[in-house]
Amino acid sequence: MAIGDELSSLNFEAMIGGPLSAVIKAQAQAAVTSVDFIKAVGFDHDNSGNITGPTMVSFKYQKPIEKKNSDGSIDIVPTDYSLTVPFLTMLPIPFIRVEETTIDFNAKITAVQESSSTTSMGLNTELQAKAGWGWGSASLKVNFSYKKSTSESQKVERTYSLSVHVRAVQDELPAGTERLLGILENNIKEVPASAS
Repeated sequence: MAIGDELSSLNFEAMIGGPLSAVIKAQAQAAVTSVDFIKAVGFDHDNSGNITGPTMVSFKYQKPIEKKNSDGSIDIVPTDYSLTVPFLTMLPIPFIRVEETTIDFNAKITAVQESSSTTSMGLNTELQAKAGWGWGSASLKVNFSYKKSTSESQKVERTYSLSVHVRAVQDELPAGTERLLGILENNIKEVPASAS
């Protein structure tokens, strides 16, 4: 089979379409994983699995506050404050996007055809003659041999390699997610601990 016929018999649709389909599925799976991450980490759920609100992290800390005394002097008084932060705003949200996909296909087809032919011929002659007083005799022996052997062989080696390189990057947040994080960030408020 000619090399062109060898290549045309390959299923390029499967070789190229298979990796691209896998990349698209991986991209979709990454998006679903991001949504699951936001739901699981960023929101509280009731027993039925319904979202009840954002997961908040609250903690107290002391903050130095200047207090003016009646005599006009200023004292620095440690005062307890509390801060409540939506948990989702504290974590990097994974949004993976496949930026580049490269498919390398290499085909190496080596065809070796060998043929050999051997011919041998042989000729043996023998002549014998006798002579005497009467009747003489003579004999002639001739041997002829002919031998021809032919052998042909063909060896075809096919080596195929397919490499798929995928480059994935952290994508920008979708507009809806950015809006959500903005709303949650607006709820971060520092209040005195006594008021909370």
